[in-house]
Formats: sequence, C-alpha cells, structure tokens
Amino acid sequence: MDLIDTHCHLTFAPLAEDVPGVVQRSRAAGVTGWITVGTGLEDSRRAIELAGLYENMYATVGIHPHEAKEGDAAALAELRRLARQDKAVAVGETGLDYHYNFSKQPDQRRVFAAHLDIAREAGLPVVVHSRNAFDETLEILDRSGDGLAGVVFHCFSGSAEQARQLVERGYYLSFTGVVTFKNAESTREAVKAVPLERLMVETDAPYMSPEPLRKQKPNEPALMIHTARCLAPLQGVNLEDLAQATTRNAVKFFGWAGARQAGR
Repeated sequence: MDLIDTHCHLTFAPLAEDVPGVVQRSRAAGVTGWITVGTGLEDSRRAIELAGLYENMYATVGIHPHEAKEGDAAALAELRRLARQDKAVAVGETGLDYHYNFSKQPDQRRVFAAHLDIAREAGLPVVVHSRNAFDETLEILDRSGDGLAGVVFHCFSGSAEQARQLVERGYYLSFTGVVTFKNAESTREAVKAVPLERLMVETDAPYMSPEPLRKQKPNEPALMIHTARCLAPLQGVNLEDLAQATTRNAVKFFGWAGARQAGR
C-alpha cells in the first residue's frame, strides 16, 4: 500500500530538523510520497530545495493568505519564476483566510487572483486555503479560474453542500486528520458527498494530528494512515482501495514524476 501526503510542511520546525527520520517513518507506515507546501517566497525556495533531495517528494510555491500583505509586484514576479522550477508541481497554498485576517482582505483577494494567473501561465494546478471565506473564494475562482490545470481545496472541513459545489466545478477536496475528530461529524458527512475520484488525503503536518494520536505533536506524514482508515468506510471502500484511488488522484492532479515540467 502506497499513500501520498498531498499537503505537508516539511520545511517547518520541528519536522525540518529531522527530515530523514520523518521520511523513514513515513515510508514504514505506507506513506511513500509527499508534497511539501510553500507559504512564502523563502519557504517556497526551501521546499523546492528539499524536494530535490528525495525521490517522490515535490513542492508547491505560494504566498499564504496570512502573508498576502507581502505580495507586491516584485514578490509576485519571483513567485512566477519559482513556479517554473524543477520539482514545483502546484501554486499555493493561496486563497482567503477571514478567520485571522493577518492580512487585509483586499490584499488577500488581490494576491489570490494573482496566484491564479501565475498558475495558468505555468500550467500548474492550485492549492487553495479557504477559512471563513467560502463564498468569496468561489467568487474569485468563478471569475478568474478559467484555464487552470486543477484546483484542490486543502484541509477541507466545510459542509456537504459546500463539498457538492466544489465537485460540480470539477475541483478536488483534500482531507486531514480533522475528519477523525469526535466533533467533526459535518466533515465526515462532507466526505460522503465527494466522489472517490475527487478525493485526496493530507496531514497538513506539523499540524492536525489525527485521532487516536491527536495529542501527539508534531503531526507527521506517518500518521496519515489513521486519516485514511477513517476515510475508507465513509467512501464505502476498504483501505487498500482508498489508498489506490487517492494516490491515483494525486498523481493525476500534480503531474507526478515531473510530467508537468516536461511540458514547460
């Protein structure tokens, strides 16, 4: 069984301090591929560099909505350059976060739209972060998302109705350990609304440790097996079929093994 962690932050402490150990434990648990996600320019550079050291590890490049205030013309030009580097397989994470509002909402909307332009130019899919801003996120995608290679809403914890809206648009949804939490019944209902061919799995490590290891800090890719075990019965399949399907989805979405780079 091989699973792909489609969204982790292996450049973040404390995981960054022991990447060989993280990878070794991950492989032993059946998680044998990783997308390490950029959240700023320097972090995106580190992600690309780290991914270059490991087979089956790739990176995304992006400016997180928390940091949208830093997304001036020069930063976006550098992001455009990073999107064309080897091992870069998606743009993001980008989107809107109206829960914390660490950056002003107009800046978040502007930088999100710019990410969509960069992804379209590079022929890459987009990794979307949306918190307390579902309608606004869809509005920008509906207005500016034509021609994208793909869209995934990461760490999805919305409703079944919201999940159906994303599926109708042809988007993917990725679920974290949140789905294992006792109070996450609405998220589990959302899983049931997603066709298996639109589903992916992630850790968002070092955050979001799943049950029964929710108190373990940090989270790491090896723990994703618990999330997969929770997702499988919600999808009406066994664990092996869940692993095969979500791995197939990730390979298709991210253009695994450099397929997208070969076309650029």
